[in-house]
Amino acid sequence: MHIHIDKDACIGAGQCALAAPGVFTQDDDGYSTLIPGRENGDGDPMVREAARACPVGAITLRDAAD
Repeated sequence: MHIHIDKDACIGAGQCALAAPGVFTQDDDGYSTLIPGRENGDGDPMVREAARACPVGAITLRDAAD
């Protein structure tokens, strides 16, 4: 899976980090970022929920085959 965070759209709500804390975190400015080494979601079942929870749709997911 490929996870993309649109840094221009992100408002720092933190819903992704709450939904999938093993994949998402927030940087020093409060914006969403991926935890190093977890950029592909690493099978975390909550990654899709984290993308759905983003209030501005800043997170998009693509299957690795795409």
